[in-house]
Amino acid sequence: MNTEINLAGIKMKNPVTVASGTFGYGREYSEFFDLSKLGAVITKGISYMPKYGNKPPRVCETTAGMMNAIGLENPGVEHFIDNDLPFLKKFDTAIIVNAFGGVGGTVQDYVNVCEVLNKLDIDGVELNLSCPNVCAGCMAFGTTYEGVKEITTACRKVLTDKPLIIKLTPNVTDITIPAKAAEEAGADAVSLINTFTAMAIDIETKRPKLGNNTGGLSGPAIKPIAVRMVYQVAQAVKIPILGLGGITTGEDVIEFMLAGATAISIGTGNFLEPETSIKAIEGIEQYMKRHNIEDINSIIGKVQMN
Repeated sequence: MNTEINLAGIKMKNPVTVASGTFGYGREYSEFFDLSKLGAVITKGISYMPKYGNKPPRVCETTAGMMNAIGLENPGVEHFIDNDLPFLKKFDTAIIVNAFGGVGGTVQDYVNVCEVLNKLDIDGVELNLSCPNVCAGCMAFGTTYEGVKEITTACRKVLTDKPLIIKLTPNVTDITIPAKAAEEAGADAVSLINTFTAMAIDIETKRPKLGNNTGGLSGPAIKPIAVRMVYQVAQAVKIPILGLGGITTGEDVIEFMLAGATAISIGTGNFLEPETSIKAIEGIEQYMKRHNIEDINSIIGKVQMN
């Protein structure tokens, strides 16, 4: 029974990764399970220079999900190289670094961090063009064909030795348009979806529950929309898809793969149960046994539409 997949040149022992921003840099979760069991670890977002996040409160629960407005706080790429990468290298799993433009959020900011990452012993880069909780860069680029193509083209020129994955926002009318832009600009894969821009109000104080007023909605509530978007993008591009959005079980993983995802990321589920990703891997294996599936790759994109 084969669970190995190849995501745009990134070889993974199974299709399960952990979503950026929900797993830190692996240290906390390594206390609960062996990170080597994962297909890959996707790090919390890294920028060229350190970045402070949004003012608190930065997280609140919602029905069937949660909202966050962390604001991509991180210690910067040099700190990652000195402190976090050596720790992750101890494990037998692929390392994908999520990166973004930092405080300025300009094209050059994206290029700067990619130049550094290109020299590291990592397996791939996931470029964040989709965070809804920052004022500059990210979703500002990710909502248009031109913006996605500009950033992808610029980063592709300097990221010559690593697979490049573009993380897409669902906050668009047609998600296939930025996906096509990423493919045409040289991306090796796309990941989708990031969170939906959302808002929650405390009716007692009459104020938003998040210090940033709005935040990104994630969790099981968004899964059916994520599955639909993965299916749509799978019909529109030829590059692999990393699917995410509300995944908590092995059955969820299979659903995304049938829709067209080659691999998946688990995000909010990590907060509910630290071993969610491990249980999902076990669920995949159980599904394969029940259906006499020898190779997990055989189900990618095999949904039978009515």
